Amino acid sequence: MKKSLVTFAVAGTFIVSSIFGGIAEAASISGLQKQQQEIQKKNSELSSDINNADQQINSLNSKQADVKEEMTRLDLSIGDTHKKIREKTAELEETKAEITRLQEEIKVTKERIDKRNELLKDRARNYQETGGMVSYLDVLMGSKNFSDFIDRASAVATIMQADQDILVQHEADKKSLEENQAKLEVELASVQTMLADLEKMNQQLNAQRAEKDKLLASLEEQEDEIHEHKMELQEEAQILAGQSAAIQKAIELEQQRQAAVAAEAKAAADAAAAAAAANNNNSGSGSGSASGSGGGDSTPSQPSPPVSSGAFTMPANGTFTSGFEPRWGSFHYGIDIANRAANVPIWAAADGVVIQSYYSSSYGNVVFIAHSVNGQTYTTVSAHMEARMVSSGAVVKKGQQIGIMGNTGDSTGKHLHFELHRGQWNGSKSNAINPVGIVPMP
Repeated sequence: MKKSLVTFAVAGTFIVSSIFGGIAEAASISGLQKQQQEIQKKNSELSSDINNADQQINSLNSKQADVKEEMTRLDLSIGDTHKKIREKTAELEETKAEITRLQEEIKVTKERIDKRNELLKDRARNYQETGGMVSYLDVLMGSKNFSDFIDRASAVATIMQADQDILVQHEADKKSLEENQAKLEVELASVQTMLADLEKMNQQLNAQRAEKDKLLASLEEQEDEIHEHKMELQEEAQILAGQSAAIQKAIELEQQRQAAVAAEAKAAADAAAAAAAANNNNSGSGSGSASGSGGGDSTPSQPSPPVSSGAFTMPANGTFTSGFEPRWGSFHYGIDIANRAANVPIWAAADGVVIQSYYSSSYGNVVFIAHSVNGQTYTTVSAHMEARMVSSGAVVKKGQQIGIMGNTGDSTGKHLHFELHRGQWNGSKSNAINPVGIVPMP
């Protein structure tokens, strides 16, 4: 039972006192009408609260729509970023493959450079051993004739040009090697930087998405709470409506009672006047026919319930399974009676007026009844029933069947959860008392 399904059993107190207490002053028509006006005022306040709850729900729905739109944008951005990451990753793989190819070329270039270095070293050693240019002069001076001189000069020029070409190619290879290495390093660094930036962007987008998920969950939780609060308000308004109907019935009963009292008083006055007139006439004929009309309704009692002789009777047959005590980390403000048989009847524990008969998310099918016992008001709660057999505002007798035992609401098995409150019921159950010793138990 929700905490805000508050304390309207007091109206039932007025009804009970008028019907069962026999004190007209405590339940006068004007007093009941005042109670009805207070209920109407409270009902108006509840309507305003329900409208406010609707406005809050609409506002939260609008915020949720904005968040979902932002989440859609983030999802698209994340998808685009993932696409770019895939592209850059592929580009990185291509760059790495290019690096591998260039590394092979660099390896071949290094081998050529190494071979040339060996050749140049051999030439340098030859220069040192033969005197370098002197050797070429010896070759020229050793010509046998002019034609031989020309041939030897051409051969020397060719050799010298070859040496020069080797040096030029050697420098070109070294420069190409350095340029390729620098280019690869720049490309690799650029791709790695882009990839790192995309990964960072992806993390930021995912973080934003997580925040939006968290915000949406918070908004949905708030909406659930307001929906629950609205349901509590609607349930409270339902209780008020039942109270108003019960009070209207009490007003009608009080009017009937007052009319009956007035009629009885008038009949007594008429009889007294007639008797006085007869005495004055000294008629001597004592025609004093006294006809008494007792209007007591004779309602046969139900034979099935074991009605006790005291103010209260047992609410159901079965096994006592749980008492008025701490249980499962909280306090159990009533007693439980279990019975596996089919169609187990639930009875009114005492004469009273049904304050509310409805379905609650926690109590399941539940009946609240107000009782007046020796001037003290009590409220009984019979919960988790399979079916209810009385309506709000109904006048019930002790032992009258009000429902069938069940397993509805917040229940873990077929049983009757029975509460007894000295005075009115409230959400905190501050008036709850142990029924054992007051109400007969099975």
